[in-house]
Amino acid sequence: MTTKSFDHNEGEEQRAINAIRRKLIGKKLTYREIFSIMDQIAKQRLGDVLTTYFAASGYSKGFTKEELYYLTKAMVETGEKLHFKGIVADKHSIGGVPGTRTTLIVVPIVAAAGFIIPKSSSRAITTPDGTADDMEVLSPVTFSKDEIYKIVKKTNACIVWGGSFNIAPADDVLIQVEKPLFFESYDKILVSIMAKKIAFGSNHVVIDLPYGNMVKVRTLKDAEILKEKFEYLAKRFNIKIRPLVHRTDEPAGKGIGPILETREALRVLEQKPNRPLDLEIRSINLAANLLDLCLKDSPKKLQEDIKKNFGNCFGWATKILQNGLAWKKMKEIISAQGGKPNIDSEHLNPGKYSSKLKSSKNGVVRALNSKNITIIAKLLGAPQQKGAGIYLDMKIKDVVGKGETICTLYSENVYNLKGAKKEAEQFPLYTIE
Repeated sequence: MTTKSFDHNEGEEQRAINAIRRKLIGKKLTYREIFSIMDQIAKQRLGDVLTTYFAASGYSKGFTKEELYYLTKAMVETGEKLHFKGIVADKHSIGGVPGTRTTLIVVPIVAAAGFIIPKSSSRAITTPDGTADDMEVLSPVTFSKDEIYKIVKKTNACIVWGGSFNIAPADDVLIQVEKPLFFESYDKILVSIMAKKIAFGSNHVVIDLPYGNMVKVRTLKDAEILKEKFEYLAKRFNIKIRPLVHRTDEPAGKGIGPILETREALRVLEQKPNRPLDLEIRSINLAANLLDLCLKDSPKKLQEDIKKNFGNCFGWATKILQNGLAWKKMKEIISAQGGKPNIDSEHLNPGKYSSKLKSSKNGVVRALNSKNITIIAKLLGAPQQKGAGIYLDMKIKDVVGKGETICTLYSENVYNLKGAKKEAEQFPLYTIE
């Protein structure tokens, strides 16, 4: 079933409205109905109210597996698609964890290994910034289809904003109506990620699937259900996939906000002594799993060479990072996307207005509140203000003395800083006992 069959049908808008009404009362939708909804949302003919009703129906009623397949297919079919030959790698996190900017490390590792990895990234939805917001610190992220082909041909990779040229356009409209409520349904996360992977031509994908009290997916049970749905959709679209489920209680790295997160990712790529090791370990794990997935479908000789020279893909990913090949590749990507490749992590400075938050007592950090971190970082101006954000001086299990700095707030605007500092009293970032 193609887009062309349904275009310019006078009854398409009414068909979409009827389908939304049916979904709100719990009915199962056909592909024809779902296509109508996606088509009309993509063309922005339903308006925010009806689009929100549809988003809410998915959140409250959920979708069957067949509906999830229809939604993904329709979201892809109503937009542009990219096509690459052979193995096309990709990595995606379901998000919800502030910081943890692994993509800027994983993409150059995998590209330096010789695989194509055209990365479509999102802007902030439920966190202070998205990967596209961070990459924008280093280079432009908005490109046409032809420009993306050229960048990938030159470097094996790109890190671009997925909404830049009509890839799964309905998804970007749905993201906008969900933003004020700070939520995405699990099914919407699933469809959004898979539609963009398929539209970008990816066929070997690793999904970072964290769960925990303070992230999008709360329980291991929910994470396992989501994992199984990812595997179902991947099978329907003939994609090799590996969802990695793990508990997450705090960000990997200490920076929250575009410049602070990007600086930490670059420190890992540069292998600086002050790099965040937890972010490095998480990135190597993701890169190694993605390389392993790709290697299984690679020529026998390459498989043998990797085993002989590196032992396994963890050794391979680590070596690419340690010997500077990943950093070299990242500079190529920055240059190809129109940025300045001679950047150094220490040149990235956060907002000039700052304030240190101090501990009111002696104790040990028992928890970090990701939701409150997100609220305060947004009040500071992230992601619109690239220099706005939070540096976590202390993390879980760190011993803290009374009066010691636990985190530092940054903003490009003194009023943002004052407001955020005041709200931090009502929305504490730390539990210290």
